[in-house]
Parts: sequence; structure tokens; C-alpha cells
Amino acid sequence: MNASQSPDTRASELVAVMSLSQKIQMLHQALADTAGSFGAAGYVPAIPSLCIPAIVLNDAGSGLADGQTDVTAYPAAISQASSWDPTLQRQLGASLGEESFEKGVNVLLAPDVNIARVPLNGRTSEAFGEDPYLAGQTAAAYIQGVQSQHVIATVKHFDGNNQETNRMTINAEISQRTLEEIYQPPFNAAVNQGGAAAVMCGYNQVNGAYDCQNGPLLRGDLDGQMDFKGFVVSDWGGTHSTVASALNGLDMEMDVVQEPAILTRLAPIDNAAVENYLGEPLKAAVLSGQVPISVVNQMVHRIFRSMFAVGLFDHPVPPAPTGYLTPVDTAANQAVALKAAESGSVLLKNANGVLPLTSADKTIALIGLDASVGAETVNQAGGSVRVDQPLVSTPLAALLLRAAQSGDTVVYYDGTSPQVAAALAKSSNVAIVYAGYTEAEGTDLTNFNFTNAVCTVAVSECESVPANSDQLISAVSAANPHTVVVLNTGGPALMPWLNQVSSVLEMWYPGEEDGNAAAALLFGDVDPSGKLPITFPASLSQLPTNTAAQYPGVGGTEVYSEGLLVGYRWYDAKHLTPLFPFGFGMTYTSFSYSGLHVTPDGSSVKVSYSITNTGSRSGADVAQIYVSDPVASGEPPQQLKGYQKTFLQPGQTSVVTLTLPSSAFSYWSTTTNSWQIAPGTYGIRLADSSAGYALTGTVTR
Repeated sequence: MNASQSPDTRASELVAVMSLSQKIQMLHQALADTAGSFGAAGYVPAIPSLCIPAIVLNDAGSGLADGQTDVTAYPAAISQASSWDPTLQRQLGASLGEESFEKGVNVLLAPDVNIARVPLNGRTSEAFGEDPYLAGQTAAAYIQGVQSQHVIATVKHFDGNNQETNRMTINAEISQRTLEEIYQPPFNAAVNQGGAAAVMCGYNQVNGAYDCQNGPLLRGDLDGQMDFKGFVVSDWGGTHSTVASALNGLDMEMDVVQEPAILTRLAPIDNAAVENYLGEPLKAAVLSGQVPISVVNQMVHRIFRSMFAVGLFDHPVPPAPTGYLTPVDTAANQAVALKAAESGSVLLKNANGVLPLTSADKTIALIGLDASVGAETVNQAGGSVRVDQPLVSTPLAALLLRAAQSGDTVVYYDGTSPQVAAALAKSSNVAIVYAGYTEAEGTDLTNFNFTNAVCTVAVSECESVPANSDQLISAVSAANPHTVVVLNTGGPALMPWLNQVSSVLEMWYPGEEDGNAAAALLFGDVDPSGKLPITFPASLSQLPTNTAAQYPGVGGTEVYSEGLLVGYRWYDAKHLTPLFPFGFGMTYTSFSYSGLHVTPDGSSVKVSYSITNTGSRSGADVAQIYVSDPVASGEPPQQLKGYQKTFLQPGQTSVVTLTLPSSAFSYWSTTTNSWQIAPGTYGIRLADSSAGYALTGTVTR
């Protein structure tokens, strides 16, 4: 308990005085009826005689889940990434970390950094989009915030966990170069920039071995290349062996059979009984000589090292049930949730300046089930990420209040009949139509249309929604040219009516501040500044995973034959025009770039530019830096390697300088099995999206 010593020293001293039974106790969760679990997803009991606190684990991608009450529901991860704002993301992480601590939770099972290889994935909204660099920077900021509150963040699911279909058994065949360049950089950033103290291994297999006993992944890539010093915890039911798991890098097991709450919230596919592998079976393996005691010592040491490093020993959480009963949905946390929901919303279209709704004495037709009191079922995803939110702000309530302040009138209709909705829209000055779909862990979507069920907790607990949302929007927009569509989706949406409507605002799953954020954005109290972290395809046929072998797989195997061409990399390489490109997002003002300078600086490169707010409103823009490698490297046409969100007043100009490290110019060589820089000329593109307006320059390496 000497806090002046290093985490490694303290961990070594503690392991040295433990019995084998005490060590084994640290490696798997307690039975579900053990006192102290109190709504948490997992629980490892304390050992008071050695001052070891209990480990209380909770799902928390967008707020404390697993039945925790009086907590804040923050926006979904896809919305968090859409802000392109690490400072705000760090603030959100700290806010959530503070809630966790006060609730008695000291390990959060988030963030999810799996790349959106398949946008139909039922957990697309739980992660940070399709680009490794953006996902890594967003995750690192989140982790820094969470762990500043003495709560461990667990980055997941390592690795290749990119679909829900057959997720418990699917084998992902992925080349090492693709792993290194696309799927592992977010984990690397989470570990080495964010300082993540824990990593969760996934359910699936990669190249023939289950993630949680995959030596090349855990020992080679994670421990070896990334120099990860924390502990690896399994997903629930993700452990398949005792000896192989212990020898190949798993440190802590969480299994389904010991946490019945998991069984009720996930799809039936996950409900098979699962053995406990790192409890008594591991003890027996040590005593029989199958697993050296040195391996167990290392497993326990890694857990303790993380606990000491983040402060779990020196800053113990309130004991249950005190923490569990503490309300933490405070005004301060609600303010963070509101700002995040506003900043993560993306304005996709705004013809003829219909938004913001500035003129007074308007009649506003608000149409759609999702805007009403039922909105709490569509402002977040289903599954383990679901957060209890009794205090949700619905769009209907918030818009009624905001319109009253402006002298406007809001008339609501649930949209059941397109004809009735069209009549209301025709008699109104502006029509706002809410539409969307809800994802749920355990199942993938079949399309991006607004015909999916809305899931509250599990796939088996879904409410039907009107299956005519596209027809509804078409009917309303035909009746009123001033039609605004607000989307609540976990990923891309197809929009057959896009040319008929004036404005489209993507709000993803905004959490409990849903309505307040919508009112602020629609009326212009806040300028939209979000950018897409994922490409919106024009049709399903444009997706890079367009064969059964790629997705959902054939014979239990999915082949990542698209390699590096994920997301916008695919659209660029194949010269496809998506519905909306990666990085796209509009504001109520306008910006211009000038004065691009690209300057070598030792092993790195400095990129400087000027950005000016040329409009009449204050706002923010995200300048994105894409690098194009020499053809000989075999890299995609361009890749995001830097970005900066800048807030400016009307007429204000800011000079920004960003540094691109040598890694921004590196590729994974399959010849040397190492990172290399291809000699030649690199293109530098400063743009407002992957396909938008840009200034260009070059640098020679």
C-alpha cells in the first residue's frame, strides 16, 4: 500500500504473498449470488486480508448499463466519433468515469473500437466508425477521461469482431497487413495514447484460433508490438479452454453461466451453458504441471499492475449497496450529454436555408412515432449497451417548449397514415419528420431502410414501428417543400426521398438529451458541427463486403478479401460515389482554407494552414488531412492521418499547425514483417471530407 512505489513493484510485492487459491480467485468472476454484484455485469470479490478491493465491471459504451438506475444516458459511440473533438470526448469519458466511481463500479467495459467493416453490423453504433485513425484518437481521449477518475477502461473486442451473425464461432481470415493497418491501430492508440489498463478479447476466431486463446494476437501483436502491460479479460462466454487460454494471453475470465443477467439481455444464440475455465480447472492445471505457476503469477500481476496504475487501491469505490443506490444523473453530467449530442449530430442537407428555424409565427408539423413519448425506445441501441433513462427529453416535449419561446406552433402526428401526415404538412409552414431504425447486439441488420424493429433490451423484446417511413417522408415532402428529416440510426441510411426534402439531420442515438439537442440544433441555438465517421452508401451493392464469402461467411469462415479497402478507401479505389462521403457534414455558416504549407521536420512533417469563418454565424469546422502514399507501397488512394476541429466567430481566421509523425507515412511490409516507409513523393490533402473541397501539397520521404 506504499503509493510512492511503482505499480509494477507494488504488484510484485502483492503477488509474492498470495496463496494459489487467492491468485485463482482474481482470475474469474464470482457466482452471481455473491453479495456485491448489485447490477454490475461482472464481479471479482475483494480479499480484505491483503487490502485487495473488489473488481466491479459494468458495460458502459454510452452510459452505465446492466440495470444501473439514476445514471446518465450519453450519445452512442458513433455519435461521439461524429464530433471529431477529442477534448469533448475526454470530458465525456471523465463524466462517465465519475458516475462509475460513485456507483461503486471500477472497471468499465468500453470503448468498442472495432472498425465498421460491415455497416450492417448490429453493433455499428457502439463503435467509432470505419477509420482506424479517427477511432483510435476518439478512444484514446475517452479512456484518458474515464481513467482520470480511477476507473479502468477496457478497450474491446480484440480482434476482428466486426459482425454479430455467427459471432460466437465465426472465423475471420485476415492478412497480417490488414490487421496491422486497419483493425489494430485503434487498439494501439487506446493502449499507447489512452493508457488503456484492460483489453477485452472477442467471441470470434481470427485465422483459426479463438480470440481469447489466440497467441499471435494476444502475445504477438498486443503484448509484443503494442507493449501492452495491462490485463486481458474475456467477453462473456468467450473463453474456450484452460491451458491454451492461460498460456496464450488471457488473464481474466468472464463467463455466461455465472451471470444470469447476461442470459436475459442477449440473443438466444449466446445462451448455451459455458464452463468456468480459469477457476478450479486452472488450479488443477497448475498442480498437475500443465500450466506453470509463473504464468498464473504473471496473469495476477497484470491485473494488479492496472489496478495500482489507475488508482483502484488508493481510491476505493464506495462499497455496495451504497454506490449502487447513489443517483448520479446530475445537472453537470446532463450538460455533458447534451453538448455531446449536439456536437455529434451531422447536418447532411440544407437546401434553401430552411434550417435553422429562425422566422417566428410558424406552424411546425412534427411527424413520426420516434418524436413522441416513445422516443426512449429509439434513442439508443439494444443489448448490453442499453442504459436505463427514465428522464429522457423527447423531441415533442422539447420542440413544444422551444417553439413557444419563439412564438411558433407545433402540431404533432405519429405518422401512422401518410395521407393524414401529408394533409398536416400541407397546412403547415415547415414539416419535421422523424425516422430511424434501432440496432441490437446479437443480430445484424438486413438493410438500412426504416423497416426494422425497435429493441428495448433484447432481440426478443422488440416493438414494431411503422414500416412505411420512406413512403411517409415522400408523402410529406410532396405536400410541403420545406420538409426536414431527422434521423435516429446507428449507422448509414438509404434515402430514396433525398432529392424531395429540404434538410436532413442525422442525430444517431443521442441518449437522454435527445429532444433538447434537437431543439437547439433545429432552431439554431447551436450550430451543427458533426462530421460523418462512416460512409453512407448509395445502395447496398456499393459495400466492399459484397460476396457471401466476405459477409456473412461461408462454412463458418468470413474472408477479409477486401484487405485494406474498408470504408472510404474502397469507394476511392473503386471510383464509387456514395450517398454521403466519410468526413462530410454541413454547418449553418461557411468556411474557407488557405495557405497550406507542408514542411519536413526531422522524421515528422508539419502541416499548417489558415481557416476562416466566411459566414455570418459562429461555428466550427473539421479540417481533415489525408495522405496519399507512393504507388509502390500498395496503399489505398488516401488515408486520414490528422484532423483539427476549430471554432471561429464570423470573419475570424485561425492559423493551425498539425504534426504528422513518421507512422503517418508507414505501411506494413509483408516482406520484412515490419513497418516501412516507401521512398518517394507523398500527397497531402487538406479537405472538409474524404471527397470534398481540398488544398493539396506534397512531401518527399
